[in-house]
Amino acid sequence: MTNPSPGRGSPASPTARPRVLLVDVAREAGLSKTTVSAALNGTGRLSPAVRERARETARRMGYRPNPTARQLRAGRARLIGFMVGELAGAPWTLLDSPYYAQLTSATAAAALKRGYALVLLPAGSLHGEWAELPLDAVIVADPVGDDRIIDDLIAARIPVITDRSVEGRPGAYWVDVDVVAAMRETLDHFEAQGARRPALVLPDSPTQFYAGALAAYGDWCAEHGRPEHVVFAPEAGNGPVVAAVEEALGGTRRPDALCVVPEASPPLVLEAARRHGFDVPGDLLVVCVSEDLTATHTRPALTTLSLVPREVAEAGIDLLVAALEQGSAPSAGVLVPTRLEVRASSLRTGRR
Repeated sequence: MTNPSPGRGSPASPTARPRVLLVDVAREAGLSKTTVSAALNGTGRLSPAVRERARETARRMGYRPNPTARQLRAGRARLIGFMVGELAGAPWTLLDSPYYAQLTSATAAAALKRGYALVLLPAGSLHGEWAELPLDAVIVADPVGDDRIIDDLIAARIPVITDRSVEGRPGAYWVDVDVVAAMRETLDHFEAQGARRPALVLPDSPTQFYAGALAAYGDWCAEHGRPEHVVFAPEAGNGPVVAAVEEALGGTRRPDALCVVPEASPPLVLEAARRHGFDVPGDLLVVCVSEDLTATHTRPALTTLSLVPREVAEAGIDLLVAALEQGSAPSAGVLVPTRLEVRASSLRTGRR
């Protein structure tokens, strides 16, 4: 159906409502335009009651600042792009991943609190797909080694924040988790529980985090005289990761501890151990790198290594906004500690 424009003298469409202006809010609230502007921008020396009156009036009337005018005044569109480099081959898994789902939502929330909106960009986006967007900056989570997006962004003079691989590059900033400390804490925990043959399941993915985990594992095994036992999952997802877990457990080199780095369902990991005749934690200690809340409800409850996505998001947005609004030294960065949540799956009876 068509909805022809009303002719001259015809009643206006009910949807064609005039935009509420700042002066309208000021008149309704019984305040000056300057006072309302200060209240909405969080500036000025106003009493809490006056500030709340202005804000509540603006909310009730549906007032929104003119984004074009704000962009012209600030010289910024207040838009931050966000993509996950690791998932370029499987973008549909982004929100299936508890870690990336939490990282995405926490980044969007942290950005919004600072007055910026997040624009979700598909991993592997080509230059022509984002070049005309008015992006103030771009976040690239877990880039792969051959991803050109970071080089393209830097060349376009768009600030980029990603992992520590960009340290020292002008226009690039980084937030990373301390993967070496994380792996050492996990392996030391296994050792303290009496395990002597820790195995590692890793993704076959060229990201800095996974390379760091493998190197830290190798160094720890060499220092402690323990044999290395590494199995790679060819793809992300429960199926490939559980298959790699079964490979690690199913051979003649039976481990007595297992650290699963790629995300997988905690109940499926424990079920795979049972299928291969392992009692957890009696025969096998298990730790998964995971943000999956089902880990607290499995039997036994599963020990997880958290990569603290909310803390990473907050640190990244703080760093990026400081760079955009205040200026910052080239390639400033933040290293965020991880958190080992010890539960029954990695505790031997009588040990802590």
